[in-house]
Amino acid sequence: MDLLALADFNLVARHEGFGRAARAANRPKATLSRRVAELEASLSLRLFERGGRILKLTEEGRALFERTGTLLAELDETAAAIASGGKTPRGRLRISAPLLFSQTAMGRLAADFAVKHPQVRLEVTTDDRAVDMIEEGYDLVIRVNPAPDESLVGRAFLRDRLVAVASPSLAPPHDDGTLVPAVVRGSGSANTPWTITTPNGRSRIAIDPVLRLSSLVMVRDAVRAGVGAALLPISLVSHDILSGRLVQWGDVDGSDIALWALYPSRRLLSTRVSAFLDHLKSAFPQGTPDELAAYVGD
Repeated sequence: MDLLALADFNLVARHEGFGRAARAANRPKATLSRRVAELEASLSLRLFERGGRILKLTEEGRALFERTGTLLAELDETAAAIASGGKTPRGRLRISAPLLFSQTAMGRLAADFAVKHPQVRLEVTTDDRAVDMIEEGYDLVIRVNPAPDESLVGRAFLRDRLVAVASPSLAPPHDDGTLVPAVVRGSGSANTPWTITTPNGRSRIAIDPVLRLSSLVMVRDAVRAGVGAALLPISLVSHDILSGRLVQWGDVDGSDIALWALYPSRRLLSTRVSAFLDHLKSAFPQGTPDELAAYVGD
């Protein structure tokens, strides 16, 4: 496949027209049209629907554009990096991060990174699902306790754990089957008892979910208001516990949490991804819940 023709096709697709692409690149419109026609002939595919002033990608054209746009951008960035000695991160960096981490820490992390690396255009989206990095065009994803994935490599950069907390106004639980009002994340009818470890040993708490919320930040705020107890990451509530706003009833058994930064193993690690990994390491050198709590609370 002719890479130059492919680059011209991406240029036209990105600008949604031969005229706009020609003006943006200061190239003859006829040249771009000819190169795209040659690419279509070589692939035996029609890449654009042409009609009057409207130019639309065909289904095959859109698939080609989505698959090759990132690769061509990486080629350009690689050439630029080699020309500059490969030391300066540059280009677009797309990251997907889970909701809670995004709400509490990602804004500051992204801002600090943008100041440190002004030639990188950072884009962060929030999603708790396991996005497909390759199909959706992400350079790096942050996941909580990810399942093994042979197509991805990475490192755990933060660890956390769940604790049972409540407002001081809520009576401490008794291990006698008495229902405790609880604030839980998500929908459904599950009311599985909590098993926690306290200074006096293990305790089993029967719960009555009186409130269901989709965000752990909302859960924390509801617990602060005294409506019920909840299971929350210690990093999110450590300041409340220290101040006496919340009381820690115990640690949740088997609730270790690890945040991983993952990237595709099938391609070389770009300078911009390496730079963001270093940025995470600088922000959380030990990767402890206390570091995250301090970072969020600063």
